[in-house]
Amino acid sequence: MKAKRRRHDSEFKARVALEALKGVKTIQQIAKDFEVHPVQVSDWKKTMVEGAASVFGPGQGKAEREDFERERSQLHA
Repeated sequence: MKAKRRRHDSEFKARVALEALKGVKTIQQIAKDFEVHPVQVSDWKKTMVEGAASVFGPGQGKAEREDFERERSQLHA
């Protein structure tokens, strides 16, 4: 009988990817420490590197500003 697939939350994935980005330990050591497959560690690291630019991008806070302006106009009405 197969074991049930584990699902990892985004916080866990980010923690593993940051550990891999530091470069102190090898991918194999990180995978063993966090009990995940080494390919997952590499994939999460790659995803973090590709998505890092969007964190500091110009459109990041735009939605939050629009929500704030909408709420402020409703309160003033």
